Amino acid sequence: MDEAAPQKTKPSVRKRADAIRPFRCKNLIAVIEDPADIRNIGTVIRNVNALGVEKTYVVDPKGALPDDWQDLREKRSVFKTSASAVKWTFVKRFDSTEACLDHLERNRFVSVVTSPHVKGKTSLFLHEADFAADTKLAVWFGNESRGISALAVARSAMCVAIPMFGMVESLNLGTSSGIVLYEVTKQRRAYQSVYRLRKNRGKRAEPLPTVMPPDERAE
Repeated sequence: MDEAAPQKTKPSVRKRADAIRPFRCKNLIAVIEDPADIRNIGTVIRNVNALGVEKTYVVDPKGALPDDWQDLREKRSVFKTSASAVKWTFVKRFDSTEACLDHLERNRFVSVVTSPHVKGKTSLFLHEADFAADTKLAVWFGNESRGISALAVARSAMCVAIPMFGMVESLNLGTSSGIVLYEVTKQRRAYQSVYRLRKNRGKRAEPLPTVMPPDERAE
């Protein structure tokens, strides 16, 4: 957010919240596993908020983040890189990958990890995967240097990778999370625009819009 820009009044914030609500992807969580740079957490949260992902989970074994979301909102390094998106995004931290996976599985979430091809695991390019097949979905992003952990891979339904065509075959966390979450949310919004329930049930008489009208985006 531009610090010089005028602050929105409460009615305009409420109007914006009402406008974006139908476009949010419910039961979709982005998981950041053991990020090396705390500033990257803010960048991912910004992507999460802008693309309509419901929640962010952070596996934080070093204890770099506070447990309380309200305290996290006041952490300058996260607030700044998230462009204030942390104010509007639910964030929950976990001490370990196992604790996060246990929590997700108890709540019937299916995990998908962003990772190159793993032998013995369903591995697809991003555009090949069906991200609307599961009611509850968690998409994992790994450590900037080590990638995703073996435990997260083992307990995931599949690995997805971004096709790359250059001499450099890696992207930073902010860029990769933006690309992946764009595809995931695009698919899930397209599904929920047609169906109210899972497994192609509850077809709507009129499809919901999948993009916001220009006048609402400008608010």
